[in-house]
Amino acid sequence: MAVRVCAAEDIKPGNALRVTIEGHPIALVRLNDGNFRAIDDKCSHGEISLSEGFVEDETLECWAHGAKFDLNTGVPLSLPAYEAVSTYEVLVENDEVFIEYEA
Repeated sequence: MAVRVCAAEDIKPGNALRVTIEGHPIALVRLNDGNFRAIDDKCSHGEISLSEGFVEDETLECWAHGAKFDLNTGVPLSLPAYEAVSTYEVLVENDEVFIEYEA
């Protein structure tokens, strides 16, 4: 099911935004090219919010310990994280952002 999470203008390119669907935190990321990605908003290394991290190209870096995650696959690209996080499909229609989410 596609769930509306925000307007496209709510998130600037190169930034991340924490959104919640049915109590589940998700990091919505807008890449520098304007495209969107979404991954679980919890570093697999610790209980750290990834949406507070740093966006670089197609990665999101945890601000606390520096683990980088591939925004397309959720796979960690650097230690200390070694477990992947879930990714979600993002749709944009009429400047509204939706995330495909199944509980």
